[in-house]
Amino acid sequence: MSLFLRDQWAFAAFFLVQLILLILIFAMDGYWNESLIIYVVFLSLFFAGAFLVVRYLTHRTIYQRLSKPVESLEELTQTHGNAALCRALDENCLEHYRLYKEQLHAYENKQRDYTTFIQQWVHQMKTPISVIHLLLQDEDDSTAESIREEVDRIKRGLETVLYIARLDRFEQDFLIEPVSLRCLVQNVLAENKRLFIRNQVYPEVKIDEQWRVESDDKWLSFVLNQLLTNAVRYSAGKSNKVTIRAYERGASVLLEVQDYGIGIPPEDIRRVFQPYFTGENGRKYPESTGMGLYLVKEICGRLQHGVEMESEVGVGTTIRIVLSAVVPILQDRKLPES
Repeated sequence: MSLFLRDQWAFAAFFLVQLILLILIFAMDGYWNESLIIYVVFLSLFFAGAFLVVRYLTHRTIYQRLSKPVESLEELTQTHGNAALCRALDENCLEHYRLYKEQLHAYENKQRDYTTFIQQWVHQMKTPISVIHLLLQDEDDSTAESIREEVDRIKRGLETVLYIARLDRFEQDFLIEPVSLRCLVQNVLAENKRLFIRNQVYPEVKIDEQWRVESDDKWLSFVLNQLLTNAVRYSAGKSNKVTIRAYERGASVLLEVQDYGIGIPPEDIRRVFQPYFTGENGRKYPESTGMGLYLVKEICGRLQHGVEMESEVGVGTTIRIVLSAVVPILQDRKLPES
């Protein structure tokens, strides 16, 4: 109603001005009959009011539609009445809806082709990386070790690109099943053994063999890879230990990665899960991309796992993944010592 009144104020103003001028013309001409003037004013106001009422009733759906924000695209396909203006608005909305859907489908197809290309490219790059590893298998000099280090860095970068591309089709690429935390951690540590040795940082595992959680082994391994890579990178030269532990909290199991490195400044903690944010530590370590913790948060969110972080500058960083346990939680199980 308020939109209708704002739309029709000009009509009402011109009508009143016209009515006043009409009365003044009769008065200046010397023709003044109060009963007739009152009758004319009444008829004019009656027909003007009737016009406004009919106008509002026939166009009410338009004013109601324009008074509230659009909540879904399907609203653009709804009809608003049989009046000429209503039909014109319906046709206009349908044309906008059609154009939007065409552009959306074109963008989706383009994005799908791009994602397919990235995935194929990453898989193609894995072949020369494997060949390089085989060529360096029997080489033990410092040059070969440097090449291995760079190849490992390329491999981790390719894996990150591949998982970013897969996020768009996450619902088609995951399987929730019981996962043994200790086996998962041991497999990830084996993949990163050269990273630990090269940085002289060594893992300390405190995980009971009986812990099993509901998750996707592949995606959870990638998450743990990201956490361990960060933990080693920011511990090198300051600490020689990274602790991976699992323990219960209520009905959940917490998988915790704790390092004793440089820590994260307080002003950066609330932003570290944003994409491409590197913060103060990113200026000290140029290889930081700002995507690791973003992917951790994004993947855990899609797997319905919680993520918690604690950090103190000069003391270290602890990141916990909150998981659902498969086996019954034993009340007498003791927490591992920090």
